This record gives sequence, structure tokens and C-alpha cells, in this order.
Amino acid sequence: MQAAAKEQMPYIMLDDDECEARIVAAKQALGERLVILGHHYQRDEVFRHADYSGDSLKLSREAAHSKAEFIVFCGVHFMAEVADILSRPDQIAILPDLSAGCSMADMANLAKVEHAWQELAQVLDPDETVTPVTYINSAADLKAFCGAHGGIVCTSTNAQHVLGWSFRQREKVLFFPDQHLGRNTGFKMDIPLDEMVVWDYDKPMGGLSKEDIHKAKIILWKGFCSVHQMFQPEHIDRFKDKFPEGKVISHPECSFEVCQKSDYVGSTEYIIKTIRDSEPGTRWLVGTELNLVNRLHDECKADGKSVHFMSPTVCMCSTMFRIDPQHLLWTLENLLDGSPVNQIKVPEKEARLARTALERMLEVSP
Repeated sequence: MQAAAKEQMPYIMLDDDECEARIVAAKQALGERLVILGHHYQRDEVFRHADYSGDSLKLSREAAHSKAEFIVFCGVHFMAEVADILSRPDQIAILPDLSAGCSMADMANLAKVEHAWQELAQVLDPDETVTPVTYINSAADLKAFCGAHGGIVCTSTNAQHVLGWSFRQREKVLFFPDQHLGRNTGFKMDIPLDEMVVWDYDKPMGGLSKEDIHKAKIILWKGFCSVHQMFQPEHIDRFKDKFPEGKVISHPECSFEVCQKSDYVGSTEYIIKTIRDSEPGTRWLVGTELNLVNRLHDECKADGKSVHFMSPTVCMCSTMFRIDPQHLLWTLENLLDGSPVNQIKVPEKEARLARTALERMLEVSP
């Protein structure tokens, strides 16, 4: 019989130093039964305990190939869902704090997307003419929607390959939830801006006319990342005025204007690799989440590189920040007691369809 779960409240009152020591002890006691995944945007006091670090898809695949029975994902809800979908039946995916969500993912829920699909059907046959593409930063039921409608998942790394595949299937794409990744990728593929329209899910027919829909190559969902929208073109202008030799690198979740002013645009993995591989003494302005930028800043000082955060105000992923040492310790000590908490379990039918969309992505990715 499973033991009763330990209450959270006593853990909330613990200081980070005590948590640190007990997390190390719990990890050692659990051994190969446990794998901790740390997303790049995670706070340092949690990130240091990760067995694997990276972006969400990479981490889920690492965990699925590990010996671990328990996958503790220090990230947000959709990431733990992907870990559950890709993991073996004998593995359990866990999110230390269930309130760690993603505001961008929440902007496109299944009801809104299904409603949009029905409205598009008043103008054209979406199952014949539109490939639904969801960014991996989305709920499992949207990945399942794509699986059921001949669609696919993408990441910020493979979005161009995925869109190329999508256009070979059908003439148009419905891209959700992040409009900026869709627009920046489409423009890179020489799709004119006036053939990429924004679907406002709060308006009838997305606020578009029949002519808009017929003309569009990509229908962009009106979604965005609350962190990456903070970066503005004038931040780049000020940096370049002060450091003309400096380089600017941004994540494709940034606005079109920011990406156009940047010297390099790519995923978190691309940003890390580009800066690490750069010449000593180079200076960088980085448009992505603060924890990652601070980590790069500290790492690169030894090589004489200067890494600057793009926004003059602090903007970190607030939902990712909810995973703290206290929640991580509570999770691990409950595992030691044989009472797993906060398991993320995607329903089987939904998981099967989502897996179909993910497998299509993996097949077309380089």
C-alpha cells in the first residue's frame, strides 16, 4: 500500500541551504531510479541538481532513454506532458509544482482551436487545405489535435523543416500558439508578410475576411511569450550605439522587428552554442530568458566575453520560477517514502495522437 504523502507546508518554510543538503541526500538514495531534468530557464538553485539540462524536447528524449523510474521535470506543465508521452510505460513523469504553467501555451486551448477550425470550414475545407502546426510549447490535447488532423509539432530549432513538410501536405498552415516563431520562420522561407495573417481568437472568424484567409499562406495564432515580448528594437539600437562591434542574438519567440535587427536568431541551444563558440573578447546582447543569460554571463567571463541581457528591466519566466528547491525536495522525499506526488499522466488516446504528431516532427527534422 502506498504511504501517505508528506505535507507541503513544512517544506515551504525551509531555507535553501537545508534544502540543498537534503536534495543531494535524496538523489543519492534514489540513485538510478531517478532522473531530474532542468530546463535552461530554470533558476540556478534548482538547475544545479539536474542530471540533464536543455530544451524541453531534448530533455524528454534523454529521460525516455534513461534507466530511471521517476522523471522529475524542473520546467513547466507542457514539458512534463511531453516527458510522459515519450516515456516508457514503466516511467512516471512528475512536475514539482503543478502551478508551473506557460502563459503562451494557455493562449491556445483546445476549445479555441477547435472553434477556429470550425470557422475556417465556413471558408474552405481545412482538412484538405490547412496543416495544423503546434509549437511544442502547447498542451498535450493540442498536439493530439494536430495528430488527428494530419498536423505536426515543431520546436524553435526545427520550425523551418516542419513548415516545409507542412506545405508539402497542404497549401496553408495554421500555426499556434506563438505568432512570432511562425512569422519569423515563414519570413525566413520567403513568405511575404502580407501572406501571414493573425487569427484573433477573441473575434468572429479570427477578425479576418474570407479574402484574408484565401490569400494567407500561414494563419498565425494571436499568442506570444510574455518574456520575449519584453524585448524591443530600441534595446538593440542603444546597445549598438554604445558597442558598435557587439553582436545581437535573439530567440525566434521575439518580435519580427527584434529578430530583423539581430545578427543571429535561434533556439536556446543555438544561442548557447553560438556564444560559447565565439572568439574571446566578443560582446553579446541576448534576447531570451534572464536565468539563461545570467548563466552564460558567468560562464563566459573567464574567456573575456561580455554577455548582456537585452531588456533594461528584469523579466524571467515567472511560471518556471515556481519550481523552487522546497518543491523539489518535497517531491524527492515523497518518492523515497513510496508516495509519488504531482504525477503528470496524459490520457492514452490523447497521448497516442500527440505521439503521432511528435513522431512526424522527428521524422522530418534533421
